[in-house]
Amino acid sequence: MTDTSTAIDVPAVLAAMTLEQKAALLDGSDFWHTQGDEQHGIPAIMLTDGPHGLRKQAEGADHLGLNASVPATCFPPASGLASSWDPKLMRRIGEALGDECRAADVAVLLGPGVNMKRSPLCGRNFEYFSEDPLLAGSLATGLVEGVQSKHVGTSLKHFAANNQETDRMTVDAQVDERTLREIYLPAFEKVVTEAQPWTVMCSYNKVNGVYASENRWLLTEVLRDDWGYDGLVVSDWGAVNERDKAVAAGLDLEMPSSAGIGQRRILDAVAAGTLSEASVDAAVANVLGLVAKSQAREPLASFDVDAHHELAHEAALQSAVLLKNEGGILPLETRGGPVAVIGEFARTPRFQGAGSSQVNPTRVDSALDALEIALLGKRELLFAPGFEIEADAASDELVAEAVEAARGAEIALVFLGLPPSYESEGYDREHMELPAQQVALLEAVAAVNENVVVVLSNGSAVAVSGWQGHAKAILEGWLLGQAGGSATAALLLGDANPSGKLAETIPVRFEDNPALGNFPGENGVVRYGEGLLIGYRWYDAHALPVSFPFGHGLSYTSFDYSDLSVEVLENGASPRVRVSLAVTNTGRLAGAEVVQIYVTDAEASVYRPEQELRGFARVRLEPGQSQTVAVELDARAFAFWSTIAHAWVVEGGSFGIRVGASSRDIRLTGEITLAGADVAPPLTVDSTAEQFLAHPQGGSWLRERLAGSEMGAMLFDETHGRMMRAIPLVRLSRFPGAPFDEAALAEAAAQASAKA
Repeated sequence: MTDTSTAIDVPAVLAAMTLEQKAALLDGSDFWHTQGDEQHGIPAIMLTDGPHGLRKQAEGADHLGLNASVPATCFPPASGLASSWDPKLMRRIGEALGDECRAADVAVLLGPGVNMKRSPLCGRNFEYFSEDPLLAGSLATGLVEGVQSKHVGTSLKHFAANNQETDRMTVDAQVDERTLREIYLPAFEKVVTEAQPWTVMCSYNKVNGVYASENRWLLTEVLRDDWGYDGLVVSDWGAVNERDKAVAAGLDLEMPSSAGIGQRRILDAVAAGTLSEASVDAAVANVLGLVAKSQAREPLASFDVDAHHELAHEAALQSAVLLKNEGGILPLETRGGPVAVIGEFARTPRFQGAGSSQVNPTRVDSALDALEIALLGKRELLFAPGFEIEADAASDELVAEAVEAARGAEIALVFLGLPPSYESEGYDREHMELPAQQVALLEAVAAVNENVVVVLSNGSAVAVSGWQGHAKAILEGWLLGQAGGSATAALLLGDANPSGKLAETIPVRFEDNPALGNFPGENGVVRYGEGLLIGYRWYDAHALPVSFPFGHGLSYTSFDYSDLSVEVLENGASPRVRVSLAVTNTGRLAGAEVVQIYVTDAEASVYRPEQELRGFARVRLEPGQSQTVAVELDARAFAFWSTIAHAWVVEGGSFGIRVGASSRDIRLTGEITLAGADVAPPLTVDSTAEQFLAHPQGGSWLRERLAGSEMGAMLFDETHGRMMRAIPLVRLSRFPGAPFDEAALAEAAAQASAKA
């Protein structure tokens, strides 16, 4: 480790610095480095792009991946890794990334991104994990823990409500607080509270009218006060709007360098009395703290390129999802008739997305090469490119060549996917479809060969309903990183057993998706009108059919679920529940299963989704092996965000437990009753008669006064009582013959609320 005698004494350095020096430290020195200060022994440190691989530019700095970067391992992007449902794998990848950062003298890797997949059209969905916050947060926590175990920092991004690329620099995301707390913030919260990332990166957009970089509620009240975050908040590159307001809100470091403009705004604001020096000091302390952490990083001369490639291969195996396997057409037999490999993606793999996360890989495997090696001397392999990846129209010559190859083959492997231009940082997709020329190619191949397997390469979900009938099997490959080609071949040939599970729903139609009409907004505003109902929550609430549900993924073996046990370990306001069951591999091959636990709350006083993922476990089993899987659910698994109490609340009553292999493949169900907490809202004179009657103290007071009165008869009338009980009591107190007045009502409300 680095000699601790050189470590920064943060309080001492802070006390010794002038205001000008402190303000300068809150600005980057160039595109990727913080500002150093030789006088006080503060080195500049480097922050650079991730999150699925290191992107350190050798020269010519930019933020959009336009200039070359040093070679690094390209792991599958988040859209693929999410399908592994494996936080332990994520930690191992994080450790590898940490080593590569150390070898490149990088202090902070900018990632992971945990924004929700609100719309399938978000152009940056390949960088995000899931439509579910628990899954996204769990996976990101593993990655952060892995990277930071190597004394390299991470940057959790993009905080918050950054769910589109259209107008991403300026759009105002209008989201109610309950939706923020239950859907768009929990992944961030989980990573912050469990892994304490060294930095959190604010997003470009506004949140409810205030830029994220200036949003004190977001950066201080939620992040620091509610969640206990003690690290540094950095701007996304160019996200700062007004620097002095950003410092006051809790944004510490502006990146990239503002060429001194930010420093001058800070100094002017302090001089004018609109920004306190204490706020500047707090930000500087966080910058110094980040630099101090980075000094504990042990240098590394190099990393094991081969071992990291093998890890990328393992990650790719777990990221692919077998969506369909009609008649057990997969895995392929190693011996038999000719195999046609059709599609340019087999030869020229698309393995990552475009934009600031683009990695310069140490090597790249292609599926075609891997299949040729595996089948050499066993089965004849016929290749036809079928299409040009970025072409606007089909090539009759390429299609004819592909049809001829398929006609002479026993089976046709058709590699389809999205061209790089279809999805990227900076703009959103226009639709969910594969290019028309690729679909036409598939139809032509299927017309001459009934044994078609489709392999997909795409960073965002694509619609399959229009063409899946032409394929007996579909392997969703997402973007599988630099080792994706060899991993794809291994999965097709049965050298590895598919185990990926969808981290997002694939709808039947784009028109069924929850953000329709509210994405990407208009006139600079995007309204999150679907509220809590994104992803499977929406499709369940509206009983919509889907092509493939959240959590779905097939295997070459089969699994049986049995012996469900649901035990309440602790009851009350903060319950703990253990869910356990036996999982048995009933097939002939070893394989991994992801057990998913969903919670339902049909008796809630507020609207709640039909079911929500609250726990999961990945288990690998040999043929015939059985294992007990136990998952503990804490209070948050049963809680909702109360806009009255401004807190998480577990409401007493019955809860359902559903255990399944996907959100729509529920194998076992159970039910528990929890005591919960008293969530009666505080009473005021404006509370309705119904609210008073439902309150323990208020109800007793009101019933005593209504007894035998004409108003009591009206309130409890079978025909009109419900209408009358919806009237605020302060108004009823003015009715003729009311058995109480406004003053008595105010006193009763105050006493009842005080007792609660």
